[in-house]
This record gives sequence, structure tokens and C-alpha cells, in this order.
Amino acid sequence: MTTTKTARELAETYFTAWEAGDFEALRGLLAEDVDFVGALGTASGVEEALAGLKGLGQVLEKIDVKTRVAEGDEAITWFDLHTSVAPPTPTANWMHVEDGKVTRIRVTFDPRALLAGFERRN
Repeated sequence: MTTTKTARELAETYFTAWEAGDFEALRGLLAEDVDFVGALGTASGVEEALAGLKGLGQVLEKIDVKTRVAEGDEAITWFDLHTSVAPPTPTANWMHVEDGKVTRIRVTFDPRALLAGFERRN
């Protein structure tokens, strides 16, 4: 018997896997046609979404979750994104889940410090 994870459980697993750099686990959470829109770009489909997560994963040090709210097929996670290129960045992530997979992700934060940090690296 298989059980479908709730939106809250999927969000928890998503952030744990991303912080650990476990992109195969992330792949299993995302729908093939996942749609991502964030402050640093957009992605259509699982491959583009994983590429974006891997890109930011190169500077990711820690995800400090402050709170998570879930209702039905929706989950919002508020966290500080700790990277090697910028001070901690307060971030909100909204996910929509269908049939046990993440189908839509929207992320918002002030990208200025991260963008400046990326510029300094280059």
C-alpha cells in the first residue's frame, strides 16, 4: 500500500533534500511539468527546475525554516536562505501539490544581495 504525502510533508522533504544536495530525491517530489517562478528566474518542467535548484545549491549553506503553513494542496514555507555569497535572505516559498507531486512553486525574496554576491564571484 502506498500513501500520498501531504503538501506539508512534501514541503518538508523538498527543503531537506535541497539542503542536503539530494537532487534525485528532489526529482521524485516534482511533477514532470512543474512550473517554477522566482525572483531569479523561471523554469518549466522538472529538468529546468532541478537545474535552477542545482545552480543555487552551489552556494547554498543552510535553509533555516522559520515556519510552514499548509492547507489542503498548498504549503507556504518562510525561511532564511543562507549562502556563501550573501547575508541570510528572508524567503517565502509557496507550493501547490497534485497527486502527491509538486506542480507549482512560487518564490519571493529581495534578490539584491544574492545578485551582488554572484557578481563578486565572477
